[in-house]
Amino acid sequence: MKAVTPQERNIMKFHNFGKLALAGTMAFSLAACSSGGEGGSGAGADGEVSVFYYTYGDTYISSVRSNLDADLKDAGINYVDYDANNNQTTQTEQVQTAISKGSRCLVVNLVDTASNDAATNIIDQAQAADIPVIFFNRSVSEEVISAYDKAAFVGTDYEMAGKMQGDMIGDYLVENFDKADLNGDGEISYVMFKGQQGNAEADARTEYAVKNANEKLKAAGKKELKFYDASNSDKYLLDKDGAWSAAQGTDLMQTVLSQYNPSNDNMVELVIANNDDMALGAISALENDGYNKSDSEIVIPVFGVDATDAAIAKIKEGAMTGTIKQDAEGMAAALCRMVQNMTEGKDKFDGLDAENVIGTWRINIPYSTYTGE
Repeated sequence: MKAVTPQERNIMKFHNFGKLALAGTMAFSLAACSSGGEGGSGAGADGEVSVFYYTYGDTYISSVRSNLDADLKDAGINYVDYDANNNQTTQTEQVQTAISKGSRCLVVNLVDTASNDAATNIIDQAQAADIPVIFFNRSVSEEVISAYDKAAFVGTDYEMAGKMQGDMIGDYLVENFDKADLNGDGEISYVMFKGQQGNAEADARTEYAVKNANEKLKAAGKKELKFYDASNSDKYLLDKDGAWSAAQGTDLMQTVLSQYNPSNDNMVELVIANNDDMALGAISALENDGYNKSDSEIVIPVFGVDATDAAIAKIKEGAMTGTIKQDAEGMAAALCRMVQNMTEGKDKFDGLDAENVIGTWRINIPYSTYTGE
């Protein structure tokens, strides 16, 4: 059998990614992240490509990291990964250190997205050193990116994730309403787990997951979703650490179950989470109380975002209902290609599908749904 080169392997990855995209979404056809010359600006061709992660502990981000490491290695690019451990001060200091070491490109998964300050600071440092900077995954505004011609953003249409999750939830409930309505009151009581305050992705997922589900329910003649706690005007429970973590999902769900359960005839009938880690944490709490197991009388539908391996496994077990695939391979491939483009003096989006490019500042990676079917 003919050996597969790194370049061919990346091409196959791009083809596989395209097959996973939802019908009707834009195809994301990427050219291979091939090994290129050692051109670049600022610190010069021999410097590292510095990749900054908001935390290694995020399951989806870990998947992006493993794919990006492989792509950069295959392309012959010298890189160094940095873990900010969810601390913006740490990340800012890491950026300063990398620049002083002679980094030739910064790839940044920003910690603090609540304001423009952290991203602007990094942009200013990169521009002063004449180094390209690519932000990814965690939202950075067009205003900040567009202030520097060697800056770009790789992300997703974060509203689309919430809308697709809401549509998936609505379709499920319309088909399974009587089963989901445990107390027979004609309404579905839900809990929403929000990953981070002031984060654009979290805000949109929290809003549209409920909004789109309600639109589906109303069209079917059903009542809208009802947040389980009438005294909570926010209508979500927040990860206080902003880490979108499974641990917070478990703790929050355990607190909910201590008061809202079949014994009190007010059981939460639906769990919506901004990401799979929080969804999986909620499932752990449910399982600890005897729900969502193969032999359980009560299975609460749980929905997340990311389509991590652990979530897919839980969906196959029947403990989780569905998730939205956020494609780590596609994001890593786009980042690798853009690193090459920007260090070789090419257009930042060269070789990437123009249909997914937004203006001159960002490119979006499409989502798809996963329910195990």
